[in-house]
Amino acid sequence: MVKKIVLTGPESSGKTTLAKQLSISLETLWVPEYARQFISDLQRPYRENDLVEIAKGQIGLEDISIKEAKKYLICDTDLLTIKIWSMVKYDRCSDFVINAVENRDYDLYLLCSPDIPWAFDPQRENPSDRSVLYELYKKELEFYGKTFFELKGSTEERLEEALRQIKELM
Repeated sequence: MVKKIVLTGPESSGKTTLAKQLSISLETLWVPEYARQFISDLQRPYRENDLVEIAKGQIGLEDISIKEAKKYLICDTDLLTIKIWSMVKYDRCSDFVINAVENRDYDLYLLCSPDIPWAFDPQRENPSDRSVLYELYKKELEFYGKTFFELKGSTEERLEEALRQIKELM
């Protein structure tokens, strides 16, 4: 059975870099963040109702990828990110996203700390409140009773600790 591992946390906290590194180290697939491509393809600014479409796209990518994954599937985000994004930006979240957060199962969350420098990206919106967002992620993971581990430090330290936590999971 394939173990699903989610990298989560505020923007610019090293999730994508770590997802790629883990997929190489564990010789498996990683699921990119669907929102990035969706927003890049839009010919307009995204809107609140786009978040449901992003959630559906993320689910679709995960469901397709798990069929080809070996032992592990590394997810560069999940629907919890969309829930937090929606709550922070719009003060509400769709029932679809909330239900999906409650009903999709993952084996381990790796919560990436914003203790690395913020890097500009045209899709990023929160350079100055990453610590506040980090605490929101932590509270949500605790609220839902998710198994998670906090990753801090350099890229190398994060990879080493992530691999240790994944091996403990097995």
